[in-house]
Amino acid sequence: MDYVLSIVADASRWCRGHLGEIALALISTLLVMFGTEINGWVKQRLGSLPTLVRVPALAAATVAIYGAATTHLTPWVVKGLGQFNNYSLAPVLLIGVCLLGVLAERR
Repeated sequence: MDYVLSIVADASRWCRGHLGEIALALISTLLVMFGTEINGWVKQRLGSLPTLVRVPALAAATVAIYGAATTHLTPWVVKGLGQFNNYSLAPVLLIGVCLLGVLAERR
């Protein structure tokens, strides 16, 4: 049992050193999975504008939304994941990635 806990602790320590990249990957995955809904919401809001205005506004709005989500949510996810200790971080990440996979498969 000590061997398994040692492996989990080593994996968690390795993950802790890469939390920024892991959080960015999680946020990016969620944005890709829900991108259709986000784009639909933006298109609905900008639908009444003329085409020459709507296309650049759509591009600017989606860049702003995706950029803001990526830059502002990633530190929060890093902070949240940083709260886990070395015996729970790797299992939480593994379960989270599996749940993202299940959600992606259902979409």
